[in-house]
Amino acid sequence: MTDAVPENQSDSLSVPWIDTVRFVRQLSHDLRNHLNAIELQSAYIGELDASAELKGEIKRLREMISELSAVLQKLTGLGEVKPNLISYRASDFVEDLRKTIAREFPNESAEITWDIQAGDAVVNVDPQLLQQAFSEIFANAFQHDRDKGALIATAQSDRKRFVFSLREPKTRFELSTENWGREPFRRITHGHYGLGLNRARIIMEAHDGEMHAEYDPKDSTLLTTLTLPLSRGG
Repeated sequence: MTDAVPENQSDSLSVPWIDTVRFVRQLSHDLRNHLNAIELQSAYIGELDASAELKGEIKRLREMISELSAVLQKLTGLGEVKPNLISYRASDFVEDLRKTIAREFPNESAEITWDIQAGDAVVNVDPQLLQQAFSEIFANAFQHDRDKGALIATAQSDRKRFVFSLREPKTRFELSTENWGREPFRRITHGHYGLGLNRARIIMEAHDGEMHAEYDPKDSTLLTTLTLPLSRGG
């Protein structure tokens, strides 16, 4: 006779986050290797004597492979980061960020109002990594239930901190901001896996910075704030 299974016993499996990260990154790496091989093979086929129609289909196939590789690339951003820090004027960083946003979001960048008052503040940052984090904040604003009206990007500094904030109009907002950026995979849609804000938070914390969000239902705005300590030499 088989023993009865207790009603409160769960079949769910608890996997440590670090093991999940290791698995996802390795799986992404392996799949991208296979996609690279497929892309090379399709490029070879495209060089063979083929009709214009077939060459067009091969070109579209390579574009699909490239898009899938880009999706898998997002998954490699899981886990800790190790920034290579350099001294950087905060105002220069924001100006470089403006150029990045204009390039990555050419249709939406005109809807941003910039207010830069960072002065001569200096921060120790990895510019490439930090731009990834800031760009994700803008991407998140452009993609999720944004209302009409400009996004207000403000950069300023005091004696100890560089503070960047993004204010976006948002009438509909039902999420909690208590664990903002700390819940990967919570919201999953086609092509989006809830990893962007988590990646941004990881990057900020690797710079001894912070990321917070607060929703004001009276003004119907979501305020995201990123802070960094100033360089001691700055």
